[in-house]
Amino acid sequence: MDMSEQELIYTMALTRISNFNFATALELYRRMGCATAIYEHRNDIGSIIEDCSPRLVNALKVWDEPMKRAEAEMEFIKKHNILALTPASSDYPQRLNECADAPLVLYYKGTADLNNAKVINIIGTRDCTIYGQDLIRRFCNDLKSMCPNVLIVSGLAYGVDIHAHRNALANGFNTVGVLAHGLDTIYPSAHRNTAKEMVTRGGLLTEFMTMTNADKVNFVRRNRIVAGMSDATILVESANKGGGLITCGIARSYSRDVYAFPGAVGAKYSEGCNRLIRDNEAALITSAEDFVNAMGWENDAKLQKAKEQGIERNLFPELEADELQIVQQLEKTNDLQANVITVKTGLSISRVTALLFQLEMKGIVKPLAGGMYHLLK
Repeated sequence: MDMSEQELIYTMALTRISNFNFATALELYRRMGCATAIYEHRNDIGSIIEDCSPRLVNALKVWDEPMKRAEAEMEFIKKHNILALTPASSDYPQRLNECADAPLVLYYKGTADLNNAKVINIIGTRDCTIYGQDLIRRFCNDLKSMCPNVLIVSGLAYGVDIHAHRNALANGFNTVGVLAHGLDTIYPSAHRNTAKEMVTRGGLLTEFMTMTNADKVNFVRRNRIVAGMSDATILVESANKGGGLITCGIARSYSRDVYAFPGAVGAKYSEGCNRLIRDNEAALITSAEDFVNAMGWENDAKLQKAKEQGIERNLFPELEADELQIVQQLEKTNDLQANVITVKTGLSISRVTALLFQLEMKGIVKPLAGGMYHLLK
């Protein structure tokens, strides 16, 4: 067994050790540098990390069962050509990696780039109405002509989720389903054929090992992945309470943009959307065009035309104050993703996206693979 595989097994085992939450596990992993170091210092972790709680010190002494479980999972993922992604992996969703409670391991079967330049999620009630279905259909159809390379994420559940996946596929988008269980099963089973198609035109993603039941708490846990790996969250329909509202709250906590479609006053499955809009917790959109304009993505077509004609670099460009902020961040650390720039500058993701376009048009930055931006020096 090579060192990289052993490190992965230690990381997988770490996810099975109880008594500490996601944020604590990730912080420990980052402070120690790797899971191997945590394992090697499992009996003296308190002497290395002084603020380590007694509860965590004790939890990290019990590795036998977690290691057996991780080794069994390793055999499964090898057999079924599943990728196990850790925060150290280049294929790990870097938008999610910026979140304090990102999963230590993600299991992925698919073809889509999880670091696609543009990633959105479409979510909502499991009781999607005809109105909601029509919103999704028109949104995906119209988005295709404006931003054809968007990655669409949802949860493969009944209602809004499955309609989002199926309309994404129908319009040629890659689409990823984030699951609340392991990759040894599909829940609900009625969506198995769609899931099978998604593996070749998107993918299936989960933090859960095999033999994990699709328990209610797991659906709440997976919502942070849906929100964290996306630039924006779009709520189609929701009652006054529901998982979609939880995901919107998580997205806001990650400083990601949240949008909602309004519905008729008194309509049960528009109450949640209308409330978010009323309370300024989501921006109102009525179409794909509204969304694209709000995100600053309407420049895609303009940029493509400019590239065809050739962008000339201005050697002495005049920069707006916000543009200068971005340039200064890239001077400190070049090759950053838009969401990282958002965190470092305090600007909204839609504002950063628009500014990066302006800087690209001025020949100051250029986009790289994985949604990164490079400052031309």
